Amino acid sequence: MEKDKIDNGIEFDFGKSSFDYSKYRDIYPVSMYQKLYDIGIGNKDQKILDLGTGTGVFPRAMYKYGAKFTGIDIAKEQIEYAKKLSENMDIQYKVCSAEFTGLNSNEFDIITSVQSFIYFDKVKIVPEIKRLLKNNGKIVVVWVSWLPYESKIVEEMEKFVLIYNPKWTGAGYKRSNNDSLNIAHDTFETEVEINYTENLEFNYETWAGRIRACRGVSATLPENIVQEFNKEYLKLLKRLTKEPFEIIHEIKINVLKIKT
Repeated sequence: MEKDKIDNGIEFDFGKSSFDYSKYRDIYPVSMYQKLYDIGIGNKDQKILDLGTGTGVFPRAMYKYGAKFTGIDIAKEQIEYAKKLSENMDIQYKVCSAEFTGLNSNEFDIITSVQSFIYFDKVKIVPEIKRLLKNNGKIVVVWVSWLPYESKIVEEMEKFVLIYNPKWTGAGYKRSNNDSLNIAHDTFETEVEINYTENLEFNYETWAGRIRACRGVSATLPENIVQEFNKEYLKLLKRLTKEPFEIIHEIKINVLKIKT
């Protein structure tokens, strides 16, 4: 998706959603991290740069495997929470854009982008990735999405978000329908591709928090509208299901390398 087509061009700022993001966006399943480690991502001899790190969900989860992580994000509020949540972890964070990091050339074995690649300027990010990667370095692009056509809860949630934010373009995702993982075919080639689904468990609080933290709600709407949205959405959610409940998600992992 082109950046100017996201939410029909209206501004959003994940810094506004940092509180909810820090509490409710750590939804990625253990299986995802294990699959990454099993294919050689996160080893203790690797230096990894996480683009669009947000509150540092990915580097914090992978830290136990031993790699040396740096996380960057353009939203200073996100990085502030990342630092707080990474106490006692040797993870470096920096506020900067992914397209112009200011980091050293040929510095990283792996560059990761988890749920963030659609937000980058593709013309500018590709040369920056090439500059930052070591020889034989890899880029890992991950996308995790709920499936509205396979979950009544998700279907109704998307309809509800669109009432409050009609310009939100995050609705209607279909299984295996995200071309943001297929990047710059003339520069990169896919080395490993993993695609699977998993049911993730939520309760009323964690799912409502997850939705508030999404781009279409607290990153865009005024705070008083977010509060109204949350109150009314919880009423809808409680009519739809008992807690806990499961939401099916698709997890896509692409590992790419620079063409030689």
